[in-house]
Formats: sequence, structure tokens, C-alpha cells
Amino acid sequence: MKLLVFSDIHNDWPALERLMDIEADYYFAAGDLVSWSRELDRCGRILSRRAERVYYSPGNHESVDSIAPVVRKYGLHLFHGQHFEAGGYVIAGLGYSNPTPFNTPGEYTEEEMTRRLSVFAKLKPLVLICHCPPLGTPLDQVRRGVHAGSRAVRDFVQKHQPAYFFCGHIHEAEGVSAELGSTRGFNTGKRGHLLDL
Repeated sequence: MKLLVFSDIHNDWPALERLMDIEADYYFAAGDLVSWSRELDRCGRILSRRAERVYYSPGNHESVDSIAPVVRKYGLHLFHGQHFEAGGYVIAGLGYSNPTPFNTPGEYTEEEMTRRLSVFAKLKPLVLICHCPPLGTPLDQVRRGVHAGSRAVRDFVQKHQPAYFFCGHIHEAEGVSAELGSTRGFNTGKRGHLLDL
């Protein structure tokens, strides 16, 4: 079973078309496919090539309200706060980010992020797909010594150790992977990561 996870397309339509050319069983859009919720319809048309296998969570540049009509129109799956079982794993998704300096539409407080992640705590073995990376790890490093991830995501990963963790959000860490205890973590970015389970 192959999962293709990607994020932070930010209206780069050739990059999204290339991802849709890749053969996978499931496609997980981990947020920020657009900037400031602009051109969502065009995004939906491209994703519709794999519609019944596309699971879309909003990043901080989208909101549930902005992507829900596109998800419905093009037959995609809204994956924010959802989970399902496949291939012997539970796959769960949470969009949005912790607060940013930019006041983007998809932001939660750390307390809200903690609350929303808590529903996944007993799911095993877990593949967790978030927009936001865990704080203080290679996955959220903006530059040497500067990290911008979520404390709530970090605490969840440290405590519950999902088998795999995927994120985006921090563009400077695109393509970075890290061992987070027994969790294998990836910042996918628009290049995407194909996981063969």
C-alpha cells in the first residue's frame, strides 16, 4: 500500500500536476495547497484526477470553511480531524498550525491543537499527518537555532510515538526526515513523500 503525502504547494500548479502523476493508493494533501485560500477551485480540478483517493486537510493558509465546498464539488475527502484504517495502520490527519506572525486563516492555539490531537492518542499503529511540525526538531527548523513548530504536536509525538509522522508548513525544512524516538518523521513539502507500507 502506497501513501503519497505532500503539502505547501502554494499555487504551484505544475508541482501539483506532477504529484497527481505519481501512482499511489492514497493521496494526502497536508495543507497550504494555495495561499490565502486563493484559486481553490483550480486546485480542486487538479486533485480531482485522483478524487476518490484524495484526503485534504487545511494548512494555515486555508480554513475548513474555505476548502469544504471544493472537497464536495470535486469528490475529495475532508481529512481534518479524521482517521481511517488501511493496510493494518490507522491514518489520521490534523490541519492548521499553531499561531504565526501573519494571522493566517488556519491557526489554532497550542491548547486547541492539544485538544484536537488527543482524540488520536489510542490509535495504533498510527500514521499521523499534520500540517504543522513538532517544535524543536529538524522538521521545524527555519534556520540554525530557530524553530517554529508546535509544542502540542511535539508533546503528542513524544508521548504517543506514532509509527510515522508527516508534516509541512516550514518550507526551509522541506525534504527533511528525522527519527523522533521510535517515530519516523518527514517534512514533505511540495516534493512529497511516497511511503510504501
